[in-house]
Amino acid sequence: MADGDYEWFLTLAELQHVTAAAQQLHIAQPTLTRMLARLERRLGVRLFDRHGRRLSLSTYGRIFYEHARRAQLELDSARREIADLSNPAAGEIRLGFLRSFGSIVVPRLIAAFTQTSPRVTFTLEEGAAELINDRVLAGMIDVGVVSPRPKTATIAWRSLFRQRLGVAVPHDHRLTDAPTVSMADLADEPFVAMHPGYGMRQLLDELCAAAQFQPRIVLESANLSTTAGLVAAGLGISLTPIDGSERAPGVSVLRLVDADAYRDIGMIWDSARPLSRAARDFVASAATS
Repeated sequence: MADGDYEWFLTLAELQHVTAAAQQLHIAQPTLTRMLARLERRLGVRLFDRHGRRLSLSTYGRIFYEHARRAQLELDSARREIADLSNPAAGEIRLGFLRSFGSIVVPRLIAAFTQTSPRVTFTLEEGAAELINDRVLAGMIDVGVVSPRPKTATIAWRSLFRQRLGVAVPHDHRLTDAPTVSMADLADEPFVAMHPGYGMRQLLDELCAAAQFQPRIVLESANLSTTAGLVAAGLGISLTPIDGSERAPGVSVLRLVDADAYRDIGMIWDSARPLSRAARDFVASAATS
């Protein structure tokens, strides 16, 4: 079997949907369906159970998936070793990151790295922490810059720095003049929060749980800039980094005194998948900068 066969099969097995896999692989859906049919005829077994448009690996499919994944990792490793040996100063890094890191954190990391590795190029992807984690594990992103630290055992983590968290309130809020606040002080407040799956939403849920209350979320957003604007309009309060760049006129940021009111920011990659030399150098460079 050619190494391309492993790639399409692994993608189909992980997404469990022919249409989604075909779109990700940039091939026609009927072509992918025929490829699967040929492979199943060759093996003499059904690799997937069909549930309408959804698929799930059969017993035979799970066996084939585990072997195919190991084989693909070996092929990936061989390709990367060859690329490193033939041209160690060049390469491409697929970098994923939270949108809130796009204005300062990621540009600084890339600028510092390209000073010593100018021939390395970057492909950038922004998204929620949960999405970045999933795409790292799927092999679609080499390195991610996320917060908080993922809890998945196979995701490697390299800490970069820590940000203290505060709460953004409108200038006329009852707590505006308070030097510090605690999460317990906010139990009755309406919150403007990030959507589920975003790192800041996970931190909000964890801090509220530690303070023994369920946040009353009145609005949800996909970026901190919009959240800050909604707070400025008097629609609620929000969790935000103390030293973050997302500010809006009419907003005050108060320091939270809770012991866990911070977010760790770091780099992630799939520990089971070999990194290219360029990606390894990028991780090492970022950790020492």
